[in-house]
Amino acid sequence: MFRILFHRPEIPQNSGNAIRLAANTGSELHLVEPLGFSLEAKHLRRAGLDYHDLAPVTVHADLDAAWLALLPSNVYAFSTTATRHYSDVGYLPGDVLLFGQESAGLPGAVQHAAEVTDRLLLPMAPGSRSLNLANAASIAVYEAWRQHGFRT
Repeated sequence: MFRILFHRPEIPQNSGNAIRLAANTGSELHLVEPLGFSLEAKHLRRAGLDYHDLAPVTVHADLDAAWLALLPSNVYAFSTTATRHYSDVGYLPGDVLLFGQESAGLPGAVQHAAEVTDRLLLPMAPGSRSLNLANAASIAVYEAWRQHGFRT
């Protein structure tokens, strides 16, 4: 129903958890290369357990390839520098939820790309730096899915 897009993910466990998230919510997972791991990594397989066959996972050579495959759709870029809350959006089926790499988040050029509909914030307690990538994606996907009565 929704499409999770990880831009250059680095940690296999996060992508493995996102595979499980996609399988359990009827979502798709899209990964933009370069990846910081092999899709055959044991950590990725362990985190995704037996969900690999239940979740569509697509790897794109670069962000332009991802745009070609995913647009036209709303694209919501999640960033700690955004000012609009993730819960203030009315999500539509097929929307793309874009997240950056674990060590640096989304580059400014990606956050402000013409393809991005809006930048969204997941609020955190003062002094917090960032959420785990898989956890952030889970919060966003479940809010979007909740808005549609948890239908797949």
